[in-house]
Amino acid sequence: MTSTTDANTDTPGATDTPGATGAPGASGTYGELRAQLATLTTEAFRPELAEIDRLSTEEIARIMNGEDATVPAAVAERLPQIAAAIDATAERMARGGRLIYAGAGTAGRLGVLDASECPPTFNTDPAEVVGLIAGGPSAMVTAVEGAEDSKELAAADLDALKLTADDTVVGISASGRTPYAIGAVEHARARGALTIGLSCNADSALAAAAEHGLEVVTGPELLTGSTRLKAGTAQKLVLNMISTVTMIRLGKTYGNLMVDVRASNEKLRARSRHIVSLATGASDTAIEAALAATDGEVKNAILVILGQVDGPTAARLLTESDGHLRAALAAVRTT
Repeated sequence: MTSTTDANTDTPGATDTPGATGAPGASGTYGELRAQLATLTTEAFRPELAEIDRLSTEEIARIMNGEDATVPAAVAERLPQIAAAIDATAERMARGGRLIYAGAGTAGRLGVLDASECPPTFNTDPAEVVGLIAGGPSAMVTAVEGAEDSKELAAADLDALKLTADDTVVGISASGRTPYAIGAVEHARARGALTIGLSCNADSALAAAAEHGLEVVTGPELLTGSTRLKAGTAQKLVLNMISTVTMIRLGKTYGNLMVDVRASNEKLRARSRHIVSLATGASDTAIEAALAATDGEVKNAILVILGQVDGPTAARLLTESDGHLRAALAAVRTT
């Protein structure tokens, strides 16, 4: 990533042309980059906001709030494409594949954030949903010069994960032209993995490179080119959908209850007991007994209570049902 990227998001830096530095006068790179930026709606200047710094704090906050309110509608316009991408992802993950996010700057950070929430929420293995950020973990907090400009770096990061054809790679870039994100998608697609390209500009190179192009067009930002704002919000909403709905499809929930939650602290342990209560209506004593019989596994405890089976039987039924609690309950009721 360039220092400009660190200040904002995955705003395009130097191209991945050999020898390009992104500095003015470097073999015409600056002029070429400026021409590219001029075509991106996320980089457009808004003259009506040229004196925003002269407004009151509340006025600026109201403008920002109004801008943010437009983002869900932009996402809604792409729901059919998002749903198709999720169904394809769930199909791969049901075969043992992984969900891998790849991006630079804010886009990369959002991918890492979403991936890191999956283990405590859905009890996934940390290797099952992965976030790759250009420049590695240190890029979460500091700039890593040039990292976003390398397709080769993206390929190397995916190779380190031993990418398979059952995996899904989601390239994330507000501009839709960040080399790291495009390189990840191109490398993954060449190896038979499912590919999704999430961009906030129309007709983006990233969407074109992927099997599933998701272009959520959020328009010019309040601060010119600061795509951590509306574009970042849109990306977060879409990533929420991809991970959450995929996990629902994989049986990680029972209705709208997080029955695969990993109780790693007191708050989550209390939530686990509450989830079992909501699902079963059982007494506190019965809930504690069921959780004790299932080593604290919420889904298993619910099956113990509703199916009137013991802990080992609940575990077996869930294994036979690929982790889907409704299917396991149906199996109990037909025996």
